[in-house]
Amino acid sequence: MKLQTKIPLQKQSEKLIDYHSNILLIGSCFVENIGEKLDYFKFRNTQNPFGILFHPKAIESLISDAINEKIYSQEDIFFHNEQWHCFNAHSKFSNTSKELLLNDLNKNIKLTNQQIKESTHIVITLGTAWVYRFVDTKEIVANCHKVPQKQFTKELLSVGEISKSIETIVSLIRSVNSKASIIFTVSPVRHIKDGFIENTQSKAHLITGIHQFLGQKSSIVNRQSFYFPSYEIMMDELRDYRFYKEDMIHPNTTAVNYIWNCFQEVWMSLKADKTMKDIDVIQKGLQHKPFNPNSEAHQRFLQNIEAKKAQIKTQFSYIVF
Repeated sequence: MKLQTKIPLQKQSEKLIDYHSNILLIGSCFVENIGEKLDYFKFRNTQNPFGILFHPKAIESLISDAINEKIYSQEDIFFHNEQWHCFNAHSKFSNTSKELLLNDLNKNIKLTNQQIKESTHIVITLGTAWVYRFVDTKEIVANCHKVPQKQFTKELLSVGEISKSIETIVSLIRSVNSKASIIFTVSPVRHIKDGFIENTQSKAHLITGIHQFLGQKSSIVNRQSFYFPSYEIMMDELRDYRFYKEDMIHPNTTAVNYIWNCFQEVWMSLKADKTMKDIDVIQKGLQHKPFNPNSEAHQRFLQNIEAKKAQIKTQFSYIVF
């Protein structure tokens, strides 16, 4: 008897992720869930250099600014609620000092440029198709920074606009990195503040827009571009509120672990799997709290952990515990 609808997954045949890979993750907060796993297992990765970005136009702006080596100036920031902000960046960058904000923006735009060029895998997670356009400039923003809503118009990106934005993102990446695998996914986090029907409409536009782009088989641009069904796994395999946090919106730890295992099944090389198991042993050992820290048994345990760390270090010099 089958008690679960399973999403069919197939192992990628080439360019799998291993410990020689360099991964860039951009997009919604689900990026950070997967990023935490990559951090735990000590993969080289960079997560959201401009903070969480929810919609494709925000990601497109970041990629464009990074590749064109934009230099942020005072014209790109504004003062509100006793802090300086940038409409292109997450509020975690907001600062009481405009100099520090500009420094952070310019430092991270350079980092993004470097990572786009050097990454072997780029994961882009789209969260919503709803966007806010600032009335004064007519520009779509990445973050409203609690500026009064009357200063924005709210719009739903069409399937065509999303597909075109994705095509632009991929074209920009390909202009400086022709070899990276680009993995698109839709965040399983529901944007209920937009409304239940509106959230469903939004996710549908995102999924259709991605597949409309990927369906352009004749296009050189979309080669080495892929879709990973994190949203579908959450909706179909984990169809129970026990897989959500208390807010009934965000996937809980069990769900994140489950989707990570699915991602690992599709994208991780078998060689990496062995190293991941070795690192997991070390990480759990480092988290272990002994009853008697001075005992001989614990000292032998620590020596064993140090030996395992040294062995990993000889294989991958960049790994730091």
